[in-house]
This record gives sequence, structure tokens and C-alpha cells, in this order.
Amino acid sequence: MDASQDSKIRAERRRQHQAALENPESDVGLCGWFLMILSILLVIVTLPLSIWMCIKIVKEYERAIIFRLGRILKGGAKGPGLFFILPCTDSFINVDMRTITFDIPPQEVLTKDSVTVSVDGVVYYRVQNATLAVANITNADAATRLLAQTTLRNVLGTKNLSEILSDREEIAHSMQSTLDDATDDWGIKVERVEIKDTKLPLQLQRAMAAEAEASREARAKVIAAEGEMNASRALKEASMVIAESPSGLQLRYLQTLNTIAAEKNSTIIFPLPIDMIQAFMKH
Repeated sequence: MDASQDSKIRAERRRQHQAALENPESDVGLCGWFLMILSILLVIVTLPLSIWMCIKIVKEYERAIIFRLGRILKGGAKGPGLFFILPCTDSFINVDMRTITFDIPPQEVLTKDSVTVSVDGVVYYRVQNATLAVANITNADAATRLLAQTTLRNVLGTKNLSEILSDREEIAHSMQSTLDDATDDWGIKVERVEIKDTKLPLQLQRAMAAEAEASREARAKVIAAEGEMNASRALKEASMVIAESPSGLQLRYLQTLNTIAAEKNSTIIFPLPIDMIQAFMKH
């Protein structure tokens, strides 16, 4: 059975479970009907004071799960706005549907290449199904926080240090997918997971800095050597061109004198013709 078929089966089971929760059997027994009728008579007798006990209000971002005689009322979550309950037999729980964010505490993780790193993150989630969040788990928020910590450790334990430092988006996406699948039965939708910081041991930081510095120095030496080689080739070509034209050598000589004279110094230069120097060199 492949992953797609398995996910379809789990989705179908979740749908059936949700339908069973939102549409329970209407038979509450003789005792249940007696208590409900007694509660209705109590409301009628104590009108209009009892109306304030029956009317409840939930905000736009909340949903109310009503329990009648301990069982979820048919129809699922109520709200937003007004809804009615029967005193003595009904109770309700408000569920916040807004997106909730929490920080994952720094986790000491041993990577695949046996390096200890400290990694923390942040998770964004919201309650997608209020009925499942109340009926299937005691505390959905605490469970999601603990699951996020263990998922972070499990995912990072399969990665090398270089992958943790470079593939943060892929790790965050993998965590988001894993958390979303695990919390789906709780009515939780994990919207986003982000890796905040990765802390390395101090000795490892020094070793990596020394390695990077040595690598930069090696590249600098290679670049300097290539520059020297290119400069020597250019000088060789220039000398061959000047050797073919004596007048070019004279112009280069005068240009050099002009460059030296541009500097503010007290040196006195007496230019001599190149031909005269060549005559002395022959003797």
C-alpha cells in the first residue's frame, strides 16, 4: 500500500469519526429525557430571569462545543453569535480559531555526521475543526508544542551539518508536512514552520573559521600568481614591440621621465638620448 492510498484511508476514517461526533445518536434514554424536560420547565417557571442563563455569545473568532448530558450536541460547533443552552443539562467549551504561534525551545541535536548543534524554530498553527480539538485530545496546544520539539529532533537527526546550514527551507517544509499529518486527527492545521537559529559549538566555529580563512588565502595566492603570469606575458609582448622600433623606446623613455617629474621632489634629471647610451654600450 503506497503513501497516497494510506493517506486516503486515514482521511476517510477521520471524516467518519468527525461525522459520528457531530451527529451522535439522539436517544439519551428515559432518564435523560426526564432531566431535559425538568430543565425546560425550570426555565419556563423562572422566566424572564432564566433567559440570561440560556443565552450565550461567542465572538467571531470562537466556536462553542455544546455538551448535553455529557454528549456533543448534534450539529457540531456553534457560533459565532448567539446560541441557547439548557441550564443544568448543558455545558459548553469555547475554542479559539485564530492562528497561534509558539517558539520551539533550542534542541540539542546530534546530526547524521556526529556533530552536536542547537536549533530552535517557530510554529504557526490554528484549530481547523473545533469538535475534534475538544473530543480527541485533552490539550491540543500542549500536545502540538511537544510534538513540534520531537519532530524537530527527528528531522534534523537525518541531516548532515552542511544540509542543516544550507537547506533550512526544505527542513521547515518537511517539519510542516509531518506535523500537519500528525495533528490532523486533533483538528489542528499547521500552517507554517520556520527554523530560527542554528548554534554551533565554539570549537567547531573556530575550526570552520580557520578552514574558511585558509581557503581564502589559497584562492588569493592563486589569483596573485595568475596576475603575475599575465603581467609578465604583457611585459614580454611590450618589450618585443619596443625592440622592433627604436623611436618607440625613446618615447617610452621620455614618458617615464615625465611621470617622475610630475612628482614633487628635488631630484634633477638629465635626459640622455638613447642613441648615445647605445654607443657607449657598444664600446
